[in-house]
Amino acid sequence: MNTTVQLRYFAGVAEAAGTAEENVEVAAGTTAAGLRDQLAALHGPDFARTLGVSALLSDGVRVGDDAELPSGIRLEVLPPFAGG
Repeated sequence: MNTTVQLRYFAGVAEAAGTAEENVEVAAGTTAAGLRDQLAALHGPDFARTLGVSALLSDGVRVGDDAELPSGIRLEVLPPFAGG
């Protein structure tokens, strides 16, 4: 059984993906790390580098790579921001 993950990309991640939002089908039981792998294969190495240093957030809470993704989850993908 598959589930849909709704993704919203910000800043450099959106630029690398070529879109600000997308929906991705994943197998039930997929972890955040598995999603990262699937997205890297989908979008290529430049995206994978940016994704690798980005945080995955659900309702403002960071999702760890070992977390299993529940059905219908919406994730915000934020790269590190520099500022002062």
